[in-house]
Amino acid sequence: MKKTRPNPRANKNILWFAYGVVGVFAAMGLYMGVFLQFQSEDVINNPYNARIAGMADRVVRGKLLADDGTVIAETVVGEDGKETRSYPYGELFAHVAGYSTMGKTGLESLVNFHLLSSHVNLMEKIIDELSGEKSTGDNVATTLNLRLQQTAWDALGDRRGAVIAMEPDTGKVLAMVSKPAFDPNTVEAEWDSLVNGDSKEARLLNRATQGLYPPGSTFKVITALEYMREHPGAYDGFHFSCDGIYEYENIRIQCYHKTAHGEEDFAASFANSCNGAFASLGLELDLDGLKGLSEQLLFNRDQPLSIPYKQSVYQMEADAEDWEIMQTAMGQGSTLMTPMHNLMVMAAIANDGILMKPYFVDHVENPGGQTVKKFKPEAYGELMVANEAAALKELLVRVVNEGTGSSLRTDAYQAAGKTGSAEFETGKETHAWFVGYAPAEDPKLAVCVIVEEGGSGGRTAGPIAKKLFDAYLIP
Repeated sequence: MKKTRPNPRANKNILWFAYGVVGVFAAMGLYMGVFLQFQSEDVINNPYNARIAGMADRVVRGKLLADDGTVIAETVVGEDGKETRSYPYGELFAHVAGYSTMGKTGLESLVNFHLLSSHVNLMEKIIDELSGEKSTGDNVATTLNLRLQQTAWDALGDRRGAVIAMEPDTGKVLAMVSKPAFDPNTVEAEWDSLVNGDSKEARLLNRATQGLYPPGSTFKVITALEYMREHPGAYDGFHFSCDGIYEYENIRIQCYHKTAHGEEDFAASFANSCNGAFASLGLELDLDGLKGLSEQLLFNRDQPLSIPYKQSVYQMEADAEDWEIMQTAMGQGSTLMTPMHNLMVMAAIANDGILMKPYFVDHVENPGGQTVKKFKPEAYGELMVANEAAALKELLVRVVNEGTGSSLRTDAYQAAGKTGSAEFETGKETHAWFVGYAPAEDPKLAVCVIVEEGGSGGRTAGPIAKKLFDAYLIP
């Protein structure tokens, strides 16, 4: 019988086919890993996902809880079986908790899947299935602190703006208030007025993450850092004589209320928030470097936030005219920033240059209180090196001790921060900013405040921030 010789070419083809099959499965495995790690929650929470609708048919939506277990949102089931989403604190948590009628926003959207999941015990689940009853959904324990949230709400009062508080070393968001607000209990009934009402009110807008404002003098933190980078070890040699109005060629820059600061070095001009000093300083900067630093600090980029936000904008190019350079260096021009972004930059300074990703959920628990999923702090990355953060800390402490942040002086703790008064429209009062942290030597809380048309950041926004620091740091 004639023997068949092995065909080397056929064997080689089979081998390559086997490699191809293994490669396809490896690629599929890699994709599934990436999907589960980064994309699955977005797909699951997509409003067009039919699986979510099916879950809602079998599960009564779980509760949203503050960090002490206080109920922020819950589903009330009537005797007729009708389910109503209830928000016991009304407007207080409106923007951060969101609403679940007329669509979903805030945490109601972010943790939708968890609220419609049920980890009741097996026997209870079987009984529910056999009896045609819905199972009780899991509860989501947020990072929000009721006392701090109430303090922020009360301190902002009836003014338009936003207040945010966060732990700089973890990224845990403890409070987020935006005003004007709305009552999530009555969203459906008020929908037309909420959507078509006074655009100035914009009650559905979460100003904390979606409000874009000129940063005013809070941007001087970034201008100062760029100057320090360009003059390592020598920036203390900067000198400026301020008489309240700085004139360069045909351009006039005035300090707030034309205040004359006199003779200033670098630290004093920062503490006094001297517009003239920073306008003149801006003319010395490498504009490509300033833009690069701004983008390193999350301008024109995606930000590590899990709830909807607007991207902050930095537009000045290297061929900018002098007037634009001077305006941009002191936080005006076409630069726009959200309060949450401003807070993230400050939190990174407080945390030795490392930005922790802001997060809103501590854990998910079953109706019996047992934890089924735990969320942990996660670093975003290094926004600046530690010695740069330390140098900025010294400047920020001087703002409070010697400059425009005097409203935060207290014997109870040492605060650090930056005020800002941002011009946005001729003839209108400036927006008032404060962003900072305390205690300076061991930061526990970072706070950002924006008060629309609030005037002086030091006189309007600073005292609001101090109330949060007092509530959190003083027993």
